[in-house]
Amino acid sequence: MKVLSVASEAYPLIKTGGLADVVGALPPALAQHGIETRILVPGYRQVLARLKRPKKLMAVEGPAGTHGTLLEARLGDLKLLVHDAPELFDRDGGPYSDAQGNDYTDNWLRFAAFSKLAADIALGHAPGFVPDVLHVHDWQAALAPAYLRYSGMAAPPSVVTIHNLAFQGRFDAAIFPRLGLPPEAWSVEGVEYFGGVGFLKAGMQAASAITTVSPTYAQEIRTAEFGMGLEGLVNSRAGDLHGIVNGIDTEVWNPQTDPLIARHYSSRALSARAANRTRVEERFSLDHDGSPLICIISRLTWQKGIDIVCEAVDALAGMGVKLAVLGAGDKALEGALLSAAARHRGRVSIVIGYDEPLSHLLQAGSDAILVPSRFEPCGLTQLIALRYGCVPVVTRTGGLADTVIDANAAAVAAGVATGFVFSPLTAGALLSAIARMRDAHGKPETWRAMQRQGMKSDVSWSASAARYAELFRSLSSRA
Repeated sequence: MKVLSVASEAYPLIKTGGLADVVGALPPALAQHGIETRILVPGYRQVLARLKRPKKLMAVEGPAGTHGTLLEARLGDLKLLVHDAPELFDRDGGPYSDAQGNDYTDNWLRFAAFSKLAADIALGHAPGFVPDVLHVHDWQAALAPAYLRYSGMAAPPSVVTIHNLAFQGRFDAAIFPRLGLPPEAWSVEGVEYFGGVGFLKAGMQAASAITTVSPTYAQEIRTAEFGMGLEGLVNSRAGDLHGIVNGIDTEVWNPQTDPLIARHYSSRALSARAANRTRVEERFSLDHDGSPLICIISRLTWQKGIDIVCEAVDALAGMGVKLAVLGAGDKALEGALLSAAARHRGRVSIVIGYDEPLSHLLQAGSDAILVPSRFEPCGLTQLIALRYGCVPVVTRTGGLADTVIDANAAAVAAGVATGFVFSPLTAGALLSAIARMRDAHGKPETWRAMQRQGMKSDVSWSASAARYAELFRSLSSRA
């Protein structure tokens, strides 16, 4: 069976967040179920620089007079198709915004052209590859099922995966005539969304099935609180909605072999984590004492609950714990954390930016990781933390609720606890969870049992890939 996976980023080619990790890790896992995947990605400058001897497959003509070339390449185990269109993707900034952080004004055109190419490949227009299923990720690729729907041709089934419903790809109605879609696509049943064009909405309307990245999030987005205006559409398609929790690449994230940490260790040799902890304390200029070391590895945004961390940070610093933060985002939140670090030297520290090697070290050396998200479709940092014996402290939402077992008395007694889950997201509830974590850390046998239980968790793609394979085959058999 053949699947075309379409996404705006894929690790290790280009990454801004967890989407890239998923897109890069799922195909090798699907291969274990007899599914061949090719990944279509935009030809950003960073992507083209990683390709070795790419093969030109065909010229590409897209909406609004765009043009380019479809390339074929390999990177390790990944089979790639690349949309090489310099006018759209060869830019100095990131995938979606310029060096100053401003969204490109033509993002609608960039990803409409990308989606149209995905649809053309799905329809069999690319030489040597005819997919049985089209699998698109997030709004940047979500227009592809709409192009299929209005192509007038027999098309394979399609699946749209929502990694975060908050990002929908909404644009002014004025772009519609330039998309190359027929007039009938301008309707509530098509791409129209509150008087404009909704890329994600169009994909959710047209796709054969919708998946989200955890079972709890699949239920949450059916409500007004989490549905972001799309809960009506989600509920109308409830029979086609599937919540499949993400996994991680357990070869990349493996404390026994990770080349980016100070010392390797396993669940049977947890004392070796101490060398990583010392390295974290040195890197963040934190006190070298026995108090619990908590890390945050996150975008610094409202969604991630960082405003609540800022509200609680002074009290947290007085609780006998240390906090190391790695991330970037809202400038006001960055400033608040920098100020807290200045007030609490040796107890609170922050590194602004994205640093992949440092994120590995933090997972290997911190005692706990704090993930206080307001909503979290899945979350990968807590999955990595479980694998690394870094105990998660998380809000009870989305994939966080699905993957962390709270250390209540019964769970601790049964030996199944893997972390600390709290709600609601308030400074008081957060500090209470940190206090529970600190107290458990003071009981070495209890703490080690939690670490080992977390490290036993199956956070791989194995079970989830099996569910995707089952879904793909079911859709293909009905086509």
